[in-house]
Amino acid sequence: MLHSILGAVLLSVGMVAPLDTSDFHLSEVTVTATHRHVNPISSQTSITVESDRLNQQVPTSLAKGLDAIAGVQASSIGSGQSRPAVRGMGFNRLAIMHDGIRHEGQQWGDDHGLEIDRFAVDHIEIVKGASALLYGSDAIGGVLLLSSGAKPQNAFSGKACVFARSNNMLFGASALLNGKKEMPAGGTFYWRANATYQDYADYSVPADSFEYYSYRIPLYKRTLRNTAGREADASLVLGYTTYHWHSCIRIYETWAQSGFFANAHGLEVRLSDIDYDRSRRDIDLPCQEVNHLKVLWHSAFSHDNWGIEVNAAWQHNLRREESEPVSHGYMPTPPDALERQFSKHTASLQTAAKWNVATHHTLRLGLQSELQHNRRSGWGFIIPDFEQYSLGLYAGEEWRVNNRWTLDAGVRYDYAHMHIRSYQDWYVTPVGDTTVYKTRSAETMRDFHSFTWSLGMRYQADGWLVRANIGKAFRTPIAKELGADGINYHIFRYEAGNSALQPEESYQADVSVAWENRFVHVQVDPFVGYFPNYIYLNPTAEYREGLQLYQYNQSRVIRAGGEVMLTVRPWTHLDINLQGEYLFARQLSGDKAGYGLPFSPPWRLMPELKFHWDPIVNRQSSNRKWNGYAAVNVRICGAQYDIVPPEKPTDGWWTFNLSVGQRFELTKCAMNISLQADNILNTKYYDHTSYYRLIDIPEAGWNLSAMLSVEF
Repeated sequence: MLHSILGAVLLSVGMVAPLDTSDFHLSEVTVTATHRHVNPISSQTSITVESDRLNQQVPTSLAKGLDAIAGVQASSIGSGQSRPAVRGMGFNRLAIMHDGIRHEGQQWGDDHGLEIDRFAVDHIEIVKGASALLYGSDAIGGVLLLSSGAKPQNAFSGKACVFARSNNMLFGASALLNGKKEMPAGGTFYWRANATYQDYADYSVPADSFEYYSYRIPLYKRTLRNTAGREADASLVLGYTTYHWHSCIRIYETWAQSGFFANAHGLEVRLSDIDYDRSRRDIDLPCQEVNHLKVLWHSAFSHDNWGIEVNAAWQHNLRREESEPVSHGYMPTPPDALERQFSKHTASLQTAAKWNVATHHTLRLGLQSELQHNRRSGWGFIIPDFEQYSLGLYAGEEWRVNNRWTLDAGVRYDYAHMHIRSYQDWYVTPVGDTTVYKTRSAETMRDFHSFTWSLGMRYQADGWLVRANIGKAFRTPIAKELGADGINYHIFRYEAGNSALQPEESYQADVSVAWENRFVHVQVDPFVGYFPNYIYLNPTAEYREGLQLYQYNQSRVIRAGGEVMLTVRPWTHLDINLQGEYLFARQLSGDKAGYGLPFSPPWRLMPELKFHWDPIVNRQSSNRKWNGYAAVNVRICGAQYDIVPPEKPTDGWWTFNLSVGQRFELTKCAMNISLQADNILNTKYYDHTSYYRLIDIPEAGWNLSAMLSVEF
């Protein structure tokens, strides 16, 4: 089975040589046209986040570290699992590109986090808006470009850090070692190794109880029992580079184990023999265990006017979900605790070519293909077994009119084949006067075709940077949307697929206008998108097996909104920052016409005052610069009453937060200390994108984080 998967080919769009670079700074965020591996188009709106910004925070997930950026949200379940979204679009509408290869796990799951070590990530670029032209189906809402393989600059160097959080009693450590060696033949061999481990306990909330189907259930010591977890990550990079050629191999592995909130499976926990309050660090049933192995090979060759890049990868994602064997409906008591298991293999190979056909014209060609093979087991069912194959061809032209104007255009054709396997319950269900093994998923084979295009422009002069992009994007329906039929306990609903769904299409326009001088930087990023056949989970008034039924439907949808970012520097050591975002969504057809979309994020404002001292010269040595910062910020989130019945509205809220950091340049190393206090007032609030609000569970209470790192 494995060798057939490894034979699959992915040829994907990639850019070999860098574009002209221009940076605009907004506090810790840089808006830029640079790239790593596969580049965004120069006319697209993008935000760059370097590792220094991430290392100032101690979240338990990568997505949470990006939640403070306008236009980026993190949807959370518990303290260890969260998923990123851009402008309210996540899951299979947001492509995650890791070192040039699409990261493939069980991303259809609301409680499935990213299996990527945030401490191994050097650079993040967030492309806001449709990017399916370059990255394929899942990029209809945006792209997260993650880079973890920066080439070392010294013969030997490294970094080690320890970190902790008070709310969930987290502690962890991470270490990075790397180096390079000049070879006699003239090339350079380099290596990099990274390891991270973290362990966290049940997290606390500012509430004494919660409500589940009209039952009021107390919370022991204000903690969500069985939300503890642990994670271990390791990676290795080996590479060789010359003036014209570069090649490397990267190996990443992530293992994680975490508990699901004890009442996630309903009220049956009242009859359980498990003592959930025995320890905050226990991981009892229900729980999940995840192992993700990724092997990547990258090679690139460049000449004076042309270049070619090849990326190949194989990934295996293994996820086990266990719960107490309790009968449900007509299902008898299961034989063991394995409720669900998913084993997904993904093989890919991508190549791209760039050719400077004239002084101001650059042609880019790429071909993309991917094979996924996913198998389930266990006594619970939600998605069927499937194989999916996709193939895409891309061509793009960039015309640098002069030093100020750049125009680009591109077209892409995609083909995808989905084979969904049939599945019947392992127990019988009464139907009339007889009993049957109920069919949850029917044998289905679907072929999808799509043609997409994009037009864009970029203007830069006299402190101005204007980018505009318009185009058509698409998304292939995933196996869950086509064939789901079961209970998703962790988000308290019954989900039903729709095998007749058509590919999701969109027509989107993006504009980004930025201006800066010595004292002010301002940027406005409006967008609008029209979806003739948007796919979404429609909450219904029907109940199945005791939970609310959500049915996959399609309808015409319009989405619009934007982000505003402002930085004022009245004094060398003081930044006044303000970020804001707004999203409007409306269904134009179907039985919910006139309503918005479920779980749409409300408007948000994030003002901040940041005082930084850089440099302050150490009295003992004029060559040592000790840099630091102190910041106070308020996160303000509006009420969300634009809902889809029977969805519940959410009130607005605000939290008060502080952070401080200091860097010490020592003789042979540098030391960094970061402290962060979140939700200092212990505000009780509900995030509209969090599924725990459905059972009246607020977000985490106050928290103090600390990190100490040493670079050598």
